[in-house]
Amino acid sequence: MDITQALPLLGGISPQQFMKRYWQKKPLLVRQAIPQFQALLNRSDLLALAADDDVATRLVVQCPGQTPAWQLKHGPFQRKALPPFKQSGWTILLQGVDLHDESVHQLMNQFRFVPDARLDDVMISYATDGGGVGPHIDSYDVFLLQAHGRRRWRIGRQKAPVLQEGVPLRILTNFVPEEEFVVEPGDLLYLPPGYAHDGIAQGECMTYSIGFRIPKKAELARELLQRVAEQAEDELGEVLYRDADQPAVAQPAEIPVAMQVFAQKAVQAALEDPLALGRSLGEYMTEPKPNVWFEALDIDDVVVAGYSVRLDRRTKMMFDNQHVFINGESFLAAGRDADLMRVLANQRSLSAQEAQKLGKQAQKLLAIWAAAGWLQLI
Repeated sequence: MDITQALPLLGGISPQQFMKRYWQKKPLLVRQAIPQFQALLNRSDLLALAADDDVATRLVVQCPGQTPAWQLKHGPFQRKALPPFKQSGWTILLQGVDLHDESVHQLMNQFRFVPDARLDDVMISYATDGGGVGPHIDSYDVFLLQAHGRRRWRIGRQKAPVLQEGVPLRILTNFVPEEEFVVEPGDLLYLPPGYAHDGIAQGECMTYSIGFRIPKKAELARELLQRVAEQAEDELGEVLYRDADQPAVAQPAEIPVAMQVFAQKAVQAALEDPLALGRSLGEYMTEPKPNVWFEALDIDDVVVAGYSVRLDRRTKMMFDNQHVFINGESFLAAGRDADLMRVLANQRSLSAQEAQKLGKQAQKLLAIWAAAGWLQLI
């Protein structure tokens, strides 16, 4: 992707300009970001997905005059379990639709001017007239693409947010909108984290939410330290604490200084490998979601020579200066093989000519990945 090229998707500015001016800073509304855009899945397709056990689905129903005034249910949902289409004020939300439909996956790829380590998934919401999820604040960046019908958005910076009590959703009680507008198919709204917003369907409505992952510091620390510890266990072996010189103690509850030193050295040894944290980070960021599965083949049936390769839409592949990461696994890479693997990660495909330039070990990896269902041979 040429990050200096102006894009209609971003209102005639380049990805480079967008990231500098708007990303995590302020909203951007783009009229006809995708001109004449039509929903990639019709209502029937969407409701068929809502019945799939592998799709995370939620149903939000407004209940005016009742307590609570909002109902939240988790799917899957058969059609008969949903309210009538004539009933106003309900919304069904399907998470990770990009994993299940190639056209939605390709739509998400238009936003890869943001690092893949941040790009999360596409959620599709279908709402009847008046449907929405109430005024709320997201902790992540989001692009809201109107796919069908019209939606009225109210947005604003929210000081000292207060949540409604007794409802199953994080709905603001003190929402004060600063801007309001109605969007139509092809219109795109970007909102940075912490920006309050409320979207209300005007008639039948579909909205695609391209969401981004924001790891928490504590979450990263926990995951990386656990992974580093597991790697260290394999490398350091079972080195036992020794205290042959331990004298008798009058205060048995006091932790020995020697044990504190032993613990400190254990942590230092685990982090001694300069690549340990980077390797753990890459493995964590490419770990498939729990509901993702691949159709495996017999490795003997896989022949790479002469074929182009394309990553499966469910595959996550990234790299750093020393490694290539794919679906939670890491591989040291250098030289021409590393360059070509980075092309595969960036473009999500390699031509037959490019694949042929890989060394024997790298081609063997492609065959293993193809057998695992992580990529296809074309």
